[in-house]
Formats: sequence, structure tokens, C-alpha cells
Amino acid sequence: MKAVVLAGGKGTRLAPYTQILPKPLMPIGDMPILEVLIKQMKRYGITDVILTVGHLSHLLQSYFQDGSQYGVNIHYSREEEPLGTAGPLSLIEGLDETFMVTNGDVLTALDMSELIDFHRKEGACATIAMHEREVKIDLGVIRLNGGLEVEGYIEKPSMDYMVSMGIYVFEPRVLDYIPKAQYLDFPDLVLKLLEVGERVMGYPYDGYWQDLGRPDDYQQAWEDFGTLKPEILGVA
Repeated sequence: MKAVVLAGGKGTRLAPYTQILPKPLMPIGDMPILEVLIKQMKRYGITDVILTVGHLSHLLQSYFQDGSQYGVNIHYSREEEPLGTAGPLSLIEGLDETFMVTNGDVLTALDMSELIDFHRKEGACATIAMHEREVKIDLGVIRLNGGLEVEGYIEKPSMDYMVSMGIYVFEPRVLDYIPKAQYLDFPDLVLKLLEVGERVMGYPYDGYWQDLGRPDDYQQAWEDFGTLKPEILGVA
């Protein structure tokens, strides 16, 4: 099975570190986050990995090379212009069977094989791994009646949302909805699929997941990995 890892972003939210280092090479414990992902993929039987690269791509290629040191085959797909999160898939040849796509900056203990099995069992065109997150608003929220009359006031509320984990499973036909070499993000792709009646599923996961986009999240992931490394990588 093939997996595409989105590794071409500039990681602006982690600046200034990502000015000299691509975000997937940011260290988590004793290895880059992308190395963690690749080792997880190998653990779950994914042996063909395509990295979509752009920003500081030479550093990624120098570090990971052809993937043989991890027991996988790594290929590179370069985007000359930013194409969003879904757009880079239009440049990749050979995605002719069920494939996985993941952001290159996700730390999770997700069982990838269970996600893939769920996708196939549901007969989905696309499956989005999702996680429940509580969002706290540190301000008083005013509810209006459609005009300027106040009908409610909530002090520092919190709301629960199911959010995308940045991990997806797709059938090859999703590529029919991605214009060649044009900018497209996953939310827009999902809306396209829904408009034409394709089956899109959400896979709920309540285990460990952390996005590394912000400095505080990155710091938390660094601290967590020391404890969770055996669970994430399946090693003692």
C-alpha cells in the first residue's frame, strides 16, 4: 500500500525554527517527526511512501534518501508552487489503489491498519481520521437576536468539536476531482466529493494525537513522546 506524506509546507507557525529546517525534520525526542511517521507506516505494512516536497526539500531528501534504512521505498514529488493540501496529489503517478495521505507533522498512536480496514468496510471514497477537541473561549460570548438586542450571555464557554487529524484514506477516484497542478485544500476536496454524492466517512479516534503546528503543541508533543514512544512505535 502507498502513503503520501505532505512535507512541502513552510511551517510558518513554528518560525523561526522552520526558516532553516523543514517542519517534518523538527525533532521529537531523538528523531524527526517524519521519521516517527515512516516507522509507524512500516509497522502497519505500508512500504511505499511518497513525500510531497517544496520548502527546503534538499534537506528532506538528504536525510531520508530512498528509505531503505527504514525498510520502505521513498519517492519524492516536488511542487514548484504551493498547491495546498490536496493539490499536490495531482502530480503523483501510480495512485491506482486505496492509499493513505497524512500531514508530515502529526504525532499519534493511531493504529493505521484499523483506519484502513474501517475505510474499506464502509465502502467509502474518502475517510477522515478525526479526534474530539475542546475549544475554550476566554471571553464572554454574547448571543444576539439577529439584530442588536441581547438574548443571551455565556461567560468563557467551551465547545467540543470533531476535528481532522490530518490523516486520510482515499480511493483513486478522488483524483478525478483534483485539477492538475492547481491549488486545492482538503476541505474543498471533501465538499466536492459530497456535492457529487460520494461517500465520505469520519473515523473517530480517542487515543493520543497531537498536531505540531504551534510552538506550545510542539513542546507538548516533545514531552509526551518520551512516555508514549513504545506505544507509538511498537517498541520496548
